[in-house]
Amino acid sequence: MKLKPGFITHNVGKEQMMVAAGPAAKQFHGLVRSNETAAFIVNCLKKETTEEAIVEAMLEQYDAPRETVARDVHRVVEQLRQIGALA
Repeated sequence: MKLKPGFITHNVGKEQMMVAAGPAAKQFHGLVRSNETAAFIVNCLKKETTEEAIVEAMLEQYDAPRETVARDVHRVVEQLRQIGALA
């Protein structure tokens, strides 16, 4: 899975903003604001990956229990699926 073409991110301070452009904008008309952790997940999704690979990458970056990281990754991935941002 990965972000669909047309979903563009931009960092503003510690937040990341994501919008849809081009054909993707026909499907999603909003703005996604991500904190640092969610932005890490979104950045991982800029290339083909899996939830498990994102969990592993986060465990290398953050000191948190695996269960918490896996739950957070799953939640962000599901939210991105709901808005049609994942291929």
